[in-house]
Amino acid sequence: MKLNLKKPLAFFDLETTGVNVASDRIVEIAILKVHPDGRIERKPDDSTGKTRLLVNPERPIPVETSEIHGIYDADVKDAPTFKDIANKLFKFLYDADLAGYNSNKFDVPILAEEFLRCGIDFSIEDRNLIDVQNIFHLMEQRTLKAGYKFYCGKDLLNAHEAMVDVEATYEVFLAQIEKYKDQAIEDKDGKSYVPVVNDMDALHTVSQRHRNVDMLGRIVYNDKDQEVFNFGKHKGKTVESVLKSEPGYYGWMMNGDFPLYTKKVLKEIKERLD
Repeated sequence: MKLNLKKPLAFFDLETTGVNVASDRIVEIAILKVHPDGRIERKPDDSTGKTRLLVNPERPIPVETSEIHGIYDADVKDAPTFKDIANKLFKFLYDADLAGYNSNKFDVPILAEEFLRCGIDFSIEDRNLIDVQNIFHLMEQRTLKAGYKFYCGKDLLNAHEAMVDVEATYEVFLAQIEKYKDQAIEDKDGKSYVPVVNDMDALHTVSQRHRNVDMLGRIVYNDKDQEVFNFGKHKGKTVESVLKSEPGYYGWMMNGDFPLYTKKVLKEIKERLD
């Protein structure tokens, strides 16, 4: 299908040193630019023989981030900095609308930040910003009503009455187990496994998007099973190291507007250190 374009549309994706728009840096960028006549340009350009456009972030890449996207400090040490390629990228994107997956929340803001650091005003005022993830979530809604229709093939009447919702949730759960029985998917490492099985211990693991220590994920476990802060200035640091180096942080949290369960967990960690 040919897109109905009035101006070029540039699909792009970034790999970065982290997820903080204000402080993290780009380590890889890929762009596919579709022109109104159907012509496609790519960065990196196929004619260069390069399959990846790596960027030196001028700072170490956290190991935990490298383990996600597979780009390590050694891979980018000889790569150009963003400043080195900024002018060419700006010209390539100058006349284009932008598209990506979760791009409005992350990729577009961090790209604009990088340009601004180079003194280039990368304005979005006259650009259309197309976020494929937002379209996905809009059209494939994740409400209980939508889930009940999708899995059970029935309309949910009197939604938001507590027992009606409970009964519907139970039916959806049964349908999920049946629908996804023996259905394998690949994890981030390319290994195939069956996540939805009729086993509550296994489904508990699948249901956890993050390995929370407290209820709301202010404190989570890292890959080494250490408790780390998941917010604020100490995000990514172990709770133990922060409590040792900045004892006042404990008092700030205990007197702050944090959930009681978070304070309970924090107190338990501190008592373990005392």
